[in-house]
Amino acid sequence: MESAIAASTVPVCTEDPYAPENLVNPYPLFERMRQAGPLTMMQCHGLHAITRFNECKEVLDDYRTFVSGAGAGPKNLHHEPSWRAQGIMESDPPIHTEMRHAIGGVISPRGVRSLRAGFQEYATELVDSLLERGSFDLIKDMTEVFPLRVFGDAVGIPREGRAEHLPALGAANFSTFGPDTALAREHFASGAGNNEWAMANTARENLSPGSLGAQIWEYSDRGEITADQAALLVRAMLSAGLDTTIFSLGATLLALVRHPGEYTKVHQNPKLVKFAIDEAFRYESPFQSFYRTTSRDTELGGMQLPADTKVALFVGSANRDAERWGPTADQYDISRQAGGHLAFGMGIHQCVGQPLSRLEMDVLLTEFATRVKSIELTAEPEPFLHTTLRGWSSIPVTVSAA
Repeated sequence: MESAIAASTVPVCTEDPYAPENLVNPYPLFERMRQAGPLTMMQCHGLHAITRFNECKEVLDDYRTFVSGAGAGPKNLHHEPSWRAQGIMESDPPIHTEMRHAIGGVISPRGVRSLRAGFQEYATELVDSLLERGSFDLIKDMTEVFPLRVFGDAVGIPREGRAEHLPALGAANFSTFGPDTALAREHFASGAGNNEWAMANTARENLSPGSLGAQIWEYSDRGEITADQAALLVRAMLSAGLDTTIFSLGATLLALVRHPGEYTKVHQNPKLVKFAIDEAFRYESPFQSFYRTTSRDTELGGMQLPADTKVALFVGSANRDAERWGPTADQYDISRQAGGHLAFGMGIHQCVGQPLSRLEMDVLLTEFATRVKSIELTAEPEPFLHTTLRGWSSIPVTVSAA
């Protein structure tokens, strides 16, 4: 497998992208890895890494050669058992096609449009309370609170237990998308028992009538997916649709706090919120990396990859690649045409929950930007360390009303 490639063919990276110091600030190492070549070998993990935009996009577009069914992490699920049933993110056609058809029919721009009014009502209520306080934590008091409420209500799960179970569940799930490090094991252990809670609370009898989760079960009733697939899809909404939205909201707000000139533009014209969000997806991708597996002998960037080779796609690096984004790739600029970033993936596995996540972010950030004139840090933000996800545990701020 990987060892079949001569060491002289693929540049060796002796630094560890998953080391804590690089998780805190991955971008200098990403630059060195991109400079080394289109493909590098992470020496400490014995795994290949792709850090350039063009090669990452090529892999994501070619789902037949670079498959997902062998797992989104380094563990090859074609040869080793998964710790849980494989969902939509770790499946290939035709199973993936059936599942995506169902969830795509429920989470579509038209399908989620009816949720806007409810999202707006809670956004107004939340921003009211934050302005009254003046000083608060953007993560603990805003970007975690809002999705847990509106997203959980949209899926249709009971409110009780969400905050205690769902963030830890997502962190545990995504810990398997990277190497088996001490940090990954810590997150996985912290999530113990939460998957059982999620499965119990996504059972059809516990979902609100008419909710997104209930609509998924209707596809099962029509025989378009199995009952097992319906349960997996509702669970997938919880594990994939929450953490990344929380981290993306935090990333957008922190970028605007650290670039007050950009925040002033958004405050003066809240229609720019959509551009601020897209640029934040590029600038601080909530998903930093995940894996694909070659289904056959192939070539990437002029280098040979044997069949059954695991490759890590560092989309967080690809979205900072100056070859794609120009010399200002490391700068946050809401006037940039950031569309085409890889934060949501690409191809048939592009995140199907995008419309829902974007709606949540647009509603909350528009309400916030309209009513908050200025925002300043009161302490240094605390990073949330994770081998796959990038975000913050705390961003203390003070704000003034418009």
